[in-house]
Amino acid sequence: MSEPRYHINLFWSAEDGCWIADVPDLRACTAHGDTPDEAVANVRHAIAGWLAVARDKGYPIPEPRYRPAAA
Repeated sequence: MSEPRYHINLFWSAEDGCWIADVPDLRACTAHGDTPDEAVANVRHAIAGWLAVARDKGYPIPEPRYRPAAA
């Protein structure tokens, strides 16, 4: 079974001094890194963990729905 593809928001946090990667469709699924690539790699691990726990606990898996606003 292939994993759903979720949108990832990526932004610099001056307050935290690092890059933040956030997955809007998965509540509290976020990660950080010193570089954008590191933050995205870390959040991909977080997504896998989030989905594994949800499956283990029998929680519903949200369909990818979030789409960024058109510029």
